[in-house]
Amino acid sequence: MFSNEVSPFESREMLATFVSSTPLLPDSWRLCTQANATPFRSFLVHRVASAVYVAFSGVHTAAGSDSSWRSLAPLHTIGGLPLFASRPTREGEDPVMVHAGMLNLFFSLFDSFQNQLLEIVGNKDTKSVVITGHSIGGATASLCTLWLLSYLQSISSSVSILCITYGAPLLGNESFYKTISKERWGGNFCHVVSKHDIMPRLLFAPITSLTTQLNYLLQFWHLSMTSPDFGKLANQISDKEKAKLFTAVMDYLEAATQEGETSVPILFHPFGNYFFVSEEGAVCVDSPAAIIKLMHLMLATSSPASSIEDHLKYGDYVNKMSSQALYQRNSMQRNIPDSSYEAGLQLAIQSSGIANQESAIISAKECLKTTRRMGPSPTLNAASLAVSLSKVVPYRAQIEWYKTWCDEQDDQMGYYDSFKSRGSSSSKRDMKVNINRCKLARFWNNIIDMLERGELPHDFDKRAKWVNTSHFYKLLVEPLDIAEYYGKGMHITKGHYMQHGRERRYEIFDRWWKDKTVSTGREENKERSKFASLTQDSCFWARVEEARDWLNCVRSERDTNKLALLWDKIENFEKYAINLIENKEVSSDVLFKNSSYSIWVGDLRELRQPKAKVQRLPHQFPVF
Repeated sequence: MFSNEVSPFESREMLATFVSSTPLLPDSWRLCTQANATPFRSFLVHRVASAVYVAFSGVHTAAGSDSSWRSLAPLHTIGGLPLFASRPTREGEDPVMVHAGMLNLFFSLFDSFQNQLLEIVGNKDTKSVVITGHSIGGATASLCTLWLLSYLQSISSSVSILCITYGAPLLGNESFYKTISKERWGGNFCHVVSKHDIMPRLLFAPITSLTTQLNYLLQFWHLSMTSPDFGKLANQISDKEKAKLFTAVMDYLEAATQEGETSVPILFHPFGNYFFVSEEGAVCVDSPAAIIKLMHLMLATSSPASSIEDHLKYGDYVNKMSSQALYQRNSMQRNIPDSSYEAGLQLAIQSSGIANQESAIISAKECLKTTRRMGPSPTLNAASLAVSLSKVVPYRAQIEWYKTWCDEQDDQMGYYDSFKSRGSSSSKRDMKVNINRCKLARFWNNIIDMLERGELPHDFDKRAKWVNTSHFYKLLVEPLDIAEYYGKGMHITKGHYMQHGRERRYEIFDRWWKDKTVSTGREENKERSKFASLTQDSCFWARVEEARDWLNCVRSERDTNKLALLWDKIENFEKYAINLIENKEVSSDVLFKNSSYSIWVGDLRELRQPKAKVQRLPHQFPVF
């Protein structure tokens, strides 16, 4: 086993060759052609054994106003399913946004295919679904794939989904790309882009600026969407207009690929795998920076006329790819570089179709070199993390010992309140626990960063070992984070912990645990005979602190409407806490005499006594 990948370029070219040798591309393109040629049909379905192909037409009337084709829209739900809203984002990140016009088009078609797709994936004979589309149909296919992936994830289905687009325009912003990567869905998308096709590159030019070039861009775009005879209508655009459109896209692509202050921001970002095809072969690339650079270098070898005509030549590329791949490999045998790394790099350059352009070869090599994976493979990273975990287990064990020690003290305060009230004159024991808390936080934050950088296996967050370990860590350590937050008065300046202080790692671990219960089809609902060793709601003490704040507000509030809202919150929390206690889902320290919860119960009882019409507190401490 090698710790480093020897030549990722060769593997990418080999992946492209492998895909070319399967029926995926010919079958999907054949159905795309039929969908484009079928009037009044938004999509076609074709079954091949256990695989089902769904092709969306690229011929549509634009949905929505012209302004929607110049703007972005937020993507919270798709087809009624929450898509990315539940995934925690980093502070300062932009929301997930997609092209408003394409989103409107998708919604206008959704009712027509929703039930049929649900029936397809519900069929026990269906093992895989290939969703495809040409041009604007490719954008619809991508959004449909996201909806279907969300649905299958919610029901824990094993049906595999693959989206293949041909000459599709860009779809979403950088947050859109990053979130798809975090969901580990990038591998479900294969975007086939020909060497000169301008359509996948159109949205690199700014769409918010009402320039002459933008008007040509929109004119071209609407022609491609609304006409079944794209070629004739494309010829209606004069050579001068084509040149302006081509120049606008090229200028912005060139500026976007520059380094330093001369670079310009990119509104739309590629996502998934890009399958670049040319007369010389094909190559797969998944790095957004490399995709953008290759799009620029390949378009630079084009002309305004060919950049438009190439949009209709995907059938030619698909039919020729297999034979060209064989010819390419034979020609490579005549001049094999000494280094396997250089051989792979040369193969990738040749497959991209720019090997004969001397001025572009150096730039292309540098571009591909930046995508080379350095360091250990994801599998080896996961193995080394198992070793690292064994090294931090003693930190966790010391915190467990600290909880046991607190529970045995005569002050009857418990784990949470003892750590919260330790103050500046804390003992060595408290200091050691705090140091261990910080070390564990760094360990888990590092795991999350590695996962999001793609340095760990795609199913890492589904592995029982890591899901269970992270869940136990959260239950054990988050109460200490809450104690630190309120003990230092951070809630006074920032707000309460649940809304303003909770670390992102805990939200991610919540999702891991929830996904586990969904995938197994059951939750841990076994009846307990004694109190839990750790309170099963890791945020329980944060809820107690908010409830204490509500009681203080009740004492000073004079507005009857606000008082009613406060009492509703208090009573809802009271019911929630009693339910946890009756089900023994709390640790015994929750009911200690001097715990924050017990003090809150006493304060609530005193506050209710003067109210003659208010029923007596129905809370009775269980015997334990």
